[in-house]
Amino acid sequence: MVHFSPERLDSLLQNARGKKIMVIGDMMVDRYLWGTVTRLSPEAPVPIINIEDEDIRFGGAANVANNIISLGAEPIVVGVIGKDFWGLRFKSMLEERNLTSDGLIVEANRPTTIKTRIIGNNQHIARVDREKTYPIQKETVQKIIRFVESQLPVLDAIILQDYNKGVLTSELITAIVELANNHG
Repeated sequence: MVHFSPERLDSLLQNARGKKIMVIGDMMVDRYLWGTVTRLSPEAPVPIINIEDEDIRFGGAANVANNIISLGAEPIVVGVIGKDFWGLRFKSMLEERNLTSDGLIVEANRPTTIKTRIIGNNQHIARVDREKTYPIQKETVQKIIRFVESQLPVLDAIILQDYNKGVLTSELITAIVELANNHG
């Protein structure tokens, strides 16, 4: 583990302020359902949870972008969402944080990745994932490359955040690294 002196850490945090940092990767929605276990189901030996609260958060690479905001920098998110309710919800979450969705590509045949955690009596009971992990379409790869190329002049850094959901293909990674190296 790397250790920083308080002075060095403060310097790093100050240097992050105002930087434009592109985050490319697997965008996700983290959904939490909080409730109380009232009884066991008569259909199977599983708890019945009366949902009392719901929390929707950025997940995956979007969480990295959210953390970048906390550092005082400006993230630009680049990834893939589905043509579905959660894709629209994800876009509205970006708007709520004053972030652009220009770097999001919609693939109609791919659902927006959502991780739903079910918590009963403050105990994590289950997680339900809705996702596809196959590689993104070639056309989508090219759209992302063109978007990255258009943004390079204003970027201070690029983060590739991979959760093995199919966005960061070897072709895309190679192209982004090459673009960044050529840009300096």
